[in-house]
Amino acid sequence: MKITLKDGSVKEYAQPMSVIDIASDISEGLARMACAGELNGKVVDLRTVVEEDSELSILTAGDKAGLAAYRHTTSHVLAQAVKRLYPDAKLAIGPSIDTGYYYDFDMPSLSREDLDKIEAEMKKIIKEGAKIERFTLPREEAIKFMEEKGEPYKVELIQDLPEDAEISFYTQGDFTDLCAGPHLMSTKPIKAFKLTSSSGAYWRGSEKNAMLTRVYGTAFAKKDELNEYLEYLENIKKRDHNKLGRDLELFTTVDVIGQGLPLLLPKGTKIVQTLQRWIEDEEERRGYMRTKTPLMAKSDLYKISDHWGHYKEGMFVLGDEEKDDEVFALRPMTCPFQYYVYKASQKSYRDLPCRYGETSTLFRNEDSGEMHGLTRVRQFTISEGHLIVTPEQLEDEFKGCVDLAKYCLTTLGLADDVTYRMSKWDPANSDKYLGNAGLWDEVEGMMRTILDDIGIDYTEEAGEAAFYGPKLDIQAKNVYGKEDTMITIQLDMFLAERFDMTYIDRDGEKKRPYIIHRTSMGCYERTLAWLIEKYEGAFPTWLCPEQVRVLPISEKYHDYAEKVEEQLKANGILCTVDERSEKIGYKIRDARLKKIPYMLVVGEKEQADGLVSVRSRFNGDEGQKALDAFIDDICKEIRTKEIKKVVVTEEQK
Repeated sequence: MKITLKDGSVKEYAQPMSVIDIASDISEGLARMACAGELNGKVVDLRTVVEEDSELSILTAGDKAGLAAYRHTTSHVLAQAVKRLYPDAKLAIGPSIDTGYYYDFDMPSLSREDLDKIEAEMKKIIKEGAKIERFTLPREEAIKFMEEKGEPYKVELIQDLPEDAEISFYTQGDFTDLCAGPHLMSTKPIKAFKLTSSSGAYWRGSEKNAMLTRVYGTAFAKKDELNEYLEYLENIKKRDHNKLGRDLELFTTVDVIGQGLPLLLPKGTKIVQTLQRWIEDEEERRGYMRTKTPLMAKSDLYKISDHWGHYKEGMFVLGDEEKDDEVFALRPMTCPFQYYVYKASQKSYRDLPCRYGETSTLFRNEDSGEMHGLTRVRQFTISEGHLIVTPEQLEDEFKGCVDLAKYCLTTLGLADDVTYRMSKWDPANSDKYLGNAGLWDEVEGMMRTILDDIGIDYTEEAGEAAFYGPKLDIQAKNVYGKEDTMITIQLDMFLAERFDMTYIDRDGEKKRPYIIHRTSMGCYERTLAWLIEKYEGAFPTWLCPEQVRVLPISEKYHDYAEKVEEQLKANGILCTVDERSEKIGYKIRDARLKKIPYMLVVGEKEQADGLVSVRSRFNGDEGQKALDAFIDDICKEIRTKEIKKVVVTEEQK
């Protein structure tokens, strides 16, 4: 048989050969580094036997799939160590992931000290260098095998496999695990690994199932790569909004209030207030009419929209349908409410487009395991809007929504941090959606034409549409690489009929309008989290909850400092005076830690001449300025929403 290698060269063999044997024939060094193979485009185990002419690449830890196999083997070492130290722990799953690997166990939660203890045991296992061997069993024998080992989660996994599935296991020393592979040939090649954290995770991602203990780790072929990654982790932890937002006193959470229900503290509230006023003013400038609608409604409303049928599990329902005459639910969206604003009077084509905007507080019953800081919460507020338009207006109005979203992103300095996704329906699960295939093809075709005309670089993804229409999702990643939807613009050709929404056209006939659902900036809480991580808490001056701190050198200059503060506040500048009896160096360092853009130091010279000594996080010591000149400069910076860059380090300041 002929084996065509990655470089185009050909090896010929008279008999079947395993991938690892072919690697050894090429080079013993390559065999030592081999983690998996790519056989005719498919990733395979090193033990896979090649029996016919094929294309083969030997994958090392330098290849993405090879590194995944390397890490997956490390996850098995983790599981073996846990079973040695905690024999009663039950095994669930342990895949490789983009950042390393994890393994889920049914066992009590683990501390950092526990993880260190497990790491030490993993090192012992790796040093033993046990050979890793693969074997298969028929389905019933595989079930019995895992039942005898007392591994109920493995039994459940096997039971879910087809009757004729090949059920494979891997053994290393005293440890055997159900696994499809691929794996290294032994534990010996694992050079650099680290257990990074531990958390709770529901079995199979459902809160109806048992809460397991998930241990995260990472692994690399070289220690310097591991050290570089761990340093990267430390850096992103400093930017994690969940930590930094608390350190800067922007928000907090309280157990007795509930998971996913953050409290915005005064500073965080001020940022959101600034964003909200800006967005509402901008929407009004673009022709939006503001509405204010209830936070709850009877189930009858959601049944008309069909949210009750498609989304009830994600809603907070108040009452029992079997016992109560009226059942209410907190609103997960505003669209049905704004439809009745539209229906309050008969509209003609001259009244369209109707652009309704609302700062909407919404409620969604997210799974407990999904909660995270401000990015995944159960109560949140969004810049929500609905545009009721004629068919002729649809394209221009959709483009206007995209333009508004881009304006918001650009102003916030986030435009380069997003990607665009056209979210389509999934024909294979058509029962999840309103309408039929013909209508969906028509609407998706319209959206695709608009996006192409705008020139947006976007991807398409099936199964991510709303149940009533396709959408343009503007996506961003947090510091850990998890992607969330920040802004969404949706086309809807179905709900106008369900709500009997009409307008009188030029011919005097009643017609159905089209609807665009959109957010201009998205969810305020999620945007705040995004901004915290983007700017590491050092927000642009116009967004800062404290823009200036006045620092008197001593108590003698408190009166002058307060006069400076008075003039600043008279010009709408957010400021405070630090009158603590601390040395000026301490006050400056504290203001830096609080990420305050400007510090105005005042003493004898400043008081005598009506000056302020300016220090900023942009240019360090800027010297003395007349107070009026400083006020003019900062007011312009705030008014234009300028995003200034730091040009000196903290040490240089």
